[in-house]
Amino acid sequence: MTRLRNLRRQACRTAVVAVCGTLAACTLTAAVAAEPANSGDHQDVTYVLTEAGERRPIVSVDDWQQRRRQVVAAMERVMGPLPRPTTPVPLDMNVVEAQPILDGRVERRKVVYHTDSADRWTPAYLFVPTRIAEPRAAVLCLHQTIPIGKAEPAGLGGNPNLHYALHLAERGYVTLAPDYPSFGEYEYDFEASPDYASGSLKAVYDNIRAVDLLTGLPEVDADRIGCIGHSLGGHNAMFTGMFEPRLKAIVSNCGFTRFHRYYEGRLAGWTSARYMPRIASEHHNNPDEVPFDFPEIVAGFAPRAFLASAPTGDDNFEVEGVRETIAAARFIYDLHGAGERLQAEYPECGHDFPAAARERAYRFLDEYLVHVPDPGR
Repeated sequence: MTRLRNLRRQACRTAVVAVCGTLAACTLTAAVAAEPANSGDHQDVTYVLTEAGERRPIVSVDDWQQRRRQVVAAMERVMGPLPRPTTPVPLDMNVVEAQPILDGRVERRKVVYHTDSADRWTPAYLFVPTRIAEPRAAVLCLHQTIPIGKAEPAGLGGNPNLHYALHLAERGYVTLAPDYPSFGEYEYDFEASPDYASGSLKAVYDNIRAVDLLTGLPEVDADRIGCIGHSLGGHNAMFTGMFEPRLKAIVSNCGFTRFHRYYEGRLAGWTSARYMPRIASEHHNNPDEVPFDFPEIVAGFAPRAFLASAPTGDDNFEVEGVRETIAAARFIYDLHGAGERLQAEYPECGHDFPAAARERAYRFLDEYLVHVPDPGR
């Protein structure tokens, strides 16, 4: 991170926030070693496995919470254990540069901060509306697989349909768009790092620390934080939402399908060091062997708000697997009395985030983060 260290030295540190956030207690819906492996039908969320490995129907929220713990344990078997330090590394956020945009209504800041090491910096763009009378909602904005990383949701390149960090800032949100490890300016060697069993888990922990950062900003209402992402950012948002309960509304665009529907069950695309290599090394790229799936993850958000935006022509994430996921997860949302909080949009396009789908997503965030868009938006 020599380049970022140099930028840091050159920075006019007009805004420095030192946040030593701690993970919310309910984040620790951790793996319980005594519970059996959830090796059943991952499309079916209506049962919980007993310690004897028998299926017992779910009839209460407490029953589901037991199953949910089993799902988290299964995810950690594939992704590796989530760090849960008693005292996280101080974030020590530094502003590298700041620039007014949108006729001065928003300030775009390039920032760096620590997540898991005082020797490594996570780069991000932070957008802060300048006319803030009171703390407001914030959205963590996660990018797709693209070399420029955070710059695309920040509106600095790529596809204008994917400039959602900029769009939401214009709408009056505080937004944070970090680099996924190894993209943009985030230099990270997954093969050389012994700290994480998967890139997916490393990204999840980085995103949890990003929520720590947002909750420590005076401009942010810590009870109104959401997350949005496209493609890689779409499932990154979902994985993070499973471990991070402070995310109250989650939007995934082109982010997932059931593992059996992913290229007809050929899972090699999930197995690089950036993602989940144990799917290959321990589960043989076989969806029958992977011990969790997306219906369980979506059900795991209940009763929080979740919107799946799944184009009918997406050639990465087959739409029928999304429809099946939403249909399965609805049982758990209804169990919580929160059926209206589980929503899906199926735009007729390819692997993209067109204007009408984005507007639906932004209005969804407005509703469930209790946000009134700035005038004109």
